[in-house]
Amino acid sequence: MVREESNAKIDALLASLEKGFDGEKLVPSLMDLREDALQDEDPLLAKVLRLSSEYITEEGCFDHTVEKEEDEEGEEYLLEPGTDAENLSYLLQLIKKADNKFNREEIKEMRTFLKQKLY
Repeated sequence: MVREESNAKIDALLASLEKGFDGEKLVPSLMDLREDALQDEDPLLAKVLRLSSEYITEEGCFDHTVEKEEDEEGEEYLLEPGTDAENLSYLLQLIKKADNKFNREEIKEMRTFLKQKLY
C-alpha cells in the first residue's frame, strides 16, 4: 500500500492474527483497508480486500492459499493450505508490498480464486 498509515493498519492486523483468527473482528479492519485502497486509486487491492471480507463473512474462515512452488522439472504446484491466520497473513504481506510486480500477480491470482469461490 502507498501510505504509511495503511501499512500501520496492516501491521496491526498481522499482530492480531498472531493471536488467532477472529473473522468478526477482521472484516471491519479489512473494509477499512479497502477504503484506503480506494483513496489510493488501486482497484485491485480494493477488490481483493472486499472479496476477502465477503469470503470470511460467508465461510467464517480464510481456508485457502494460492502460493506456488516449482519442482525440479519447473512444474508449478500449489502448496498445502495453511491455517486461516497464515493464509490471511500471507495475503496482507503481499498487499503491504503491492508495488512489487510479483506480489501483484499473486494478488490477482487470489482475486480470481476468491471470485470463483464466491460467485
